Amino acid sequence: MKKILFSSLLALAALSAILPSCKKEYLETSPTDQAAQGDIFKTTANAWNAINGIHRSLYIQYNSRQDQGGQSKNMIDMDMLGEDLVNPTTGNGWFLTTHRWTDHRNENAWSPYFNFQFYYDIIANANMIIANIDGAVGPDQDKKTIKGQALAYRAWSYFQMIQLFGQRYDKTTSNSGLGLTIVLTPTTEKLPRSTVAEVYAVIVNDLTSAISNLTGAPTRSNASHINVNVAKGLRARVALAMQDWPTAAQMANEARQGFTLMSNAQYLQGFNNYTNPEWMWGSRQVADQTTYFYSFFAYMSADFNSTNIRTDPKCINSALYNAISATDVRKSLWDPTGTNTAFPTPPGGSRFPYMNRKFLSGGGSGSSIGDVPIMRVAEMYLIEAEARARAGGQDAAAASVLFTLAKQRDPNYVLSTNTGQALIDEIMIQRRAELWGEGFRFYDLKRLNLPLNRTGANHNAAVATTMSVPAGDKQWEFLIPRTELNSNSASVQNPL
Repeated sequence: MKKILFSSLLALAALSAILPSCKKEYLETSPTDQAAQGDIFKTTANAWNAINGIHRSLYIQYNSRQDQGGQSKNMIDMDMLGEDLVNPTTGNGWFLTTHRWTDHRNENAWSPYFNFQFYYDIIANANMIIANIDGAVGPDQDKKTIKGQALAYRAWSYFQMIQLFGQRYDKTTSNSGLGLTIVLTPTTEKLPRSTVAEVYAVIVNDLTSAISNLTGAPTRSNASHINVNVAKGLRARVALAMQDWPTAAQMANEARQGFTLMSNAQYLQGFNNYTNPEWMWGSRQVADQTTYFYSFFAYMSADFNSTNIRTDPKCINSALYNAISATDVRKSLWDPTGTNTAFPTPPGGSRFPYMNRKFLSGGGSGSSIGDVPIMRVAEMYLIEAEARARAGGQDAAAASVLFTLAKQRDPNYVLSTNTGQALIDEIMIQRRAELWGEGFRFYDLKRLNLPLNRTGANHNAAVATTMSVPAGDKQWEFLIPRTELNSNSASVQNPL
């Protein structure tokens, strides 16, 4: 495995891998002293290629590994670490050590390595764009839009990582524990880890600048690009993790403006098409960019013909399933019997109780192509509802926001009369049902300082092995990859 962070050669190699439209010679000019950067960013047209390269990096394969398909690897990891996704068997082994809570606590394992490498690669490329775009030749509006997207990508990457490698943010403390190495310019300098508070300060500052730069930008060409709504959605996510309830509610409300919730018919179409009106941000995967067995849908769909899906279809926690109303469209995404032939399987695929059909491959059993959801309008309703409920004194407002989403999913839903913790609990059940399989559960458990509890449901202890983890335990922190510690003497490991 290669060194991860402090290498300009790595950054240029990553950029080369994701920029098929850039001229090859740009990346062959003094690659180790970054001389090529000036050529890449001479014009805004080339800088657009760089942004598109980052978009593309979200679903390319890393390290020649089947389980490392860009952002989908993180999404699957986050649900494998939670209690709401159930593996009925060990399958063919992919993601099993993550599910068992051993991989992320091994400094030589793939989960910490990938989640460190992937996001720092994005940061390295975003840093190049931010450092050079102001000097590019081209329209000022293009410069602002490109910079805004790069700032949002950098903030998102740090936010994704700090929740893994650092302690949870707690607004009642100084958050002085070790966070991440902050790198805001193209550099090879070996730097120590900053505090959790310092990392969050960078994230907030970047998103504030991103929102400013993206405000008033022309309509984006497609939902793989980050616009001001997505930047505000990211700001809402960050505020929720920081227990900044007013900002979370405001940003989530603003983020969803101009978007609509999908219909119930669209809800059953397989979550594989980013033209869905509810998708705010997603990775577009087209037929000539085949993703084979490293696709999100090679593990999470019901129908792609992979060994993993044939032997180990992904199921929902039975306790969560039982908490969903019988008239809710989401209830129909899982088969509690394991015998309903309306639920697709790949040829020769096994059936198990509570198996899903939420995710369907865009190409059926023969192709793993499908767009990957990264942000949807429903999440913004849930953030606003949760933030208002937790703020205190806003139960009626929180219930009203929740009603808009819940009524869309369940025609028999009535406005909640719950208050206090009962209302919060109702919102969180809605969140778990709505966002199942989309990569949120580990993050939610950690930010809320909740324990892992897989007992009392359909988890097979022989498969999961780890059935519970106390809140606040050191196991909630990913270990820093050994390759990073070896190459950066200024960094240190998390508690073993």
